[in-house]
Amino acid sequence: MVFMGCKSVNVSREQLAKIIDHTLLKPTATENDIKKLCEEAERHSFGCVCVNPSYVSFAAKLLEGTRVKVASTVGFPLGATTSEVKAFEAKKVIENGAREIDMVINIGALKTRKYEIVKKDIEAVVDVARSYNDVIVKAIIETGCLTDKEKVIACKLAKEAGAKFVKTSTGFAGGATIEDVKLMYKTVGKNMEVKAAGGIRTLKEALTMIEAGASRIGTSSGVVIIEEA
Repeated sequence: MVFMGCKSVNVSREQLAKIIDHTLLKPTATENDIKKLCEEAERHSFGCVCVNPSYVSFAAKLLEGTRVKVASTVGFPLGATTSEVKAFEAKKVIENGAREIDMVINIGALKTRKYEIVKKDIEAVVDVARSYNDVIVKAIIETGCLTDKEKVIACKLAKEAGAKFVKTSTGFAGGATIEDVKLMYKTVGKNMEVKAAGGIRTLKEALTMIEAGASRIGTSSGVVIIEEA
């Protein structure tokens, strides 16, 4: 089955499922909630589940032998921890089974125009990921806190630092917008990818983000979206 939710989007249900990061990052999440998340991800063939670091081992064990990868957060949700702490956190979640890292950049340093600090902060996590096979880093720039100029600078710094993706939001300070995804895609070009996350709850919204340039969708509404398809 192929659906066309937007004029220029032509994607199968299976293709859509593979680019959904089925996400649960609430501080109140329990083991039962994570278990349900993983079961849903396996049932619908989502590409990834995204969980907080304390649940990585648990999720990895539940998804062992499946095609669903485990992603985890680093420096989440403020991005205000030190680079050394972010690197250590990245190392631990990778050792516990994460194959993707969603890290929050140093937003305060960006807004203070201390760009070298921002770049080195991202590099600290990228360097850890590179020491393992097939682990990718997504840099969360938290678009809701930035001007358009700052968004462009953040994307360029993430690209220079070696991140695979730039990601719009944590979901704790605003969500993804079509305008932001277009701007980010235009900035990073085709050699880097864009993840839209935050407030994406319907099939139409997901397809609109893909049309704007997103190649990954982070959402806690993955089941609703894929069932709409």
